[in-house]
Amino acid sequence: MQSDKAKFKEEFGARVYGFALDVIGFVDRLPAEQTSRIITDQLIRSTTSIGANVIEAQAASSRKDYTNFFTHALKSANECKFWLGLLRDSGRGDKQTINRLVKEATEIANILAASILTLKGRK
Repeated sequence: MQSDKAKFKEEFGARVYGFALDVIGFVDRLPAEQTSRIITDQLIRSTTSIGANVIEAQAASSRKDYTNFFTHALKSANECKFWLGLLRDSGRGDKQTINRLVKEATEIANILAASILTLKGRK
């Protein structure tokens, strides 16, 4: 039977991976004009960075390394919210879809922030 910690890592990894896939699908449906391309390039970079850093954290060699990877993932999650907000507020995408993605980015950011606080509290 998996420990709660191992289960969390697996489920959270799957969640951020699914979020990246959702963002990729959303971006593929946007108009291919220059402004959208520039914003969505940044959005894809920040979104995929979340998952990459979460995966890297799982292979970290120390608690400090683990915390640093989660901190980078948190920064990327916050950046995602910015790019999604720009797309929504400039009328470049379906507001309902964007709001759902912003909500998921916010929840991921909250999980990362809580994890970072827990990790720092256990020094």
